[in-house]
Amino acid sequence: MQRLLTNAGPIAHLSGNGPISGVIDAEEYVSERGLGILVEDHVISRIAPSEELVEEYTSAVILDLEDKAIVPGLVDSHTHLLWKGDRSREVAWKQNGMSYREIADNGGGINATVSPTRHASNSELAHSGIERMRRALRNGTTHMEAKSGYGLDTDSELRLLEVAQEISKIENLPTLDLTWLGAHVAPKGYSIQSYFEEILSEQLPAILDQGIARSADVFCEPGWFSLEQSEEILKQSRSGGLDLRIHIDEFVDGGGGDLAAELQVTTADHAHYTNDESRSAMNKAGVNTGFLPGTPYSMGAEYPPFEHCIENNWVWSIASDFNPNCRTLSLPFLASVLVQRNDISPITSLAACTRNSAETTPHPSGLKHGQICEGGVANLNIVDGPLWEAWCLQPGHTPFAATMLEGEMIFH
Repeated sequence: MQRLLTNAGPIAHLSGNGPISGVIDAEEYVSERGLGILVEDHVISRIAPSEELVEEYTSAVILDLEDKAIVPGLVDSHTHLLWKGDRSREVAWKQNGMSYREIADNGGGINATVSPTRHASNSELAHSGIERMRRALRNGTTHMEAKSGYGLDTDSELRLLEVAQEISKIENLPTLDLTWLGAHVAPKGYSIQSYFEEILSEQLPAILDQGIARSADVFCEPGWFSLEQSEEILKQSRSGGLDLRIHIDEFVDGGGGDLAAELQVTTADHAHYTNDESRSAMNKAGVNTGFLPGTPYSMGAEYPPFEHCIENNWVWSIASDFNPNCRTLSLPFLASVLVQRNDISPITSLAACTRNSAETTPHPSGLKHGQICEGGVANLNIVDGPLWEAWCLQPGHTPFAATMLEGEMIFH
């Protein structure tokens, strides 16, 4: 079926090759109003003046956008999608001055949700994941990276990936890119060293044999997995054919940036306190810096140095970091944090969770996504109004009237 979107308002297309860095000129990446978009077989096949397309494609199903603006489908490149449990009590601990490490040592943190996750049935995990994916879609997300990491033993980590793979097959939900994060934290009863040894001897071989995860990730932070342990896990993961991601420098500059650069991982996430020399080395090595502004928002901390990265022409992206301690799946809300609290432009914020994030988490079709271009996946958002900037200026509810997901229109 041919679908034709006509009479579009401005289209923030962000089309091109590779990630974008530095100061972004909106005029370069926003088309004038009046264009139409022809979609065939889940792919954008033509972008041209509406009148021209209507005249040529007489059998297409037409949707008149009535001057509503369009932005690309959003790409959430860092989520912890599947888990059960509740860490809400930790807010009082944080307000009483406890650090993340102290909260973990007192029964909170990652391990607080490991037991509920292990005891949840596959159907319970799937139901939670599907509802979260629907929530993300209502806020314009068309593709998500999804990590394991709340099982912390071989059978549970394998099961989380199996459930994620099953729900990724459901139509009219965001597509998923799956990551193994067994090296998240040591489970109860283990030291980091003993769990590290089990990961290498048992869990990673099982993950590779299962063949579901595309990537491996490690929580590399002082007090969690060391630089040496992280390096060994990631090197063996790469030898097994996995792409590499890494959590670094969330709480202090622990040297994770240099490791990320040395290994040339795809993306080094959090990277809150990474020093400038390491950031520069990461950028030269082709490593994306994956900022997660929802985490400092939920923890009441300062925000990462977005503007500093722009000034230095370093490549960066944003993602939700959806997890039990950061429970938002709204990228428009997180972009409002950048725009309305950190003075980052709407077009730069949009690039950070579309084209740049898409570079780190490919679409299963292998086609371009996170941008609106001929030959790309037909993933886009119709803004509920004539100005594209409204996509990030309405925190609290979705700014989108509808989302096109692989050519299928879903109205919100």
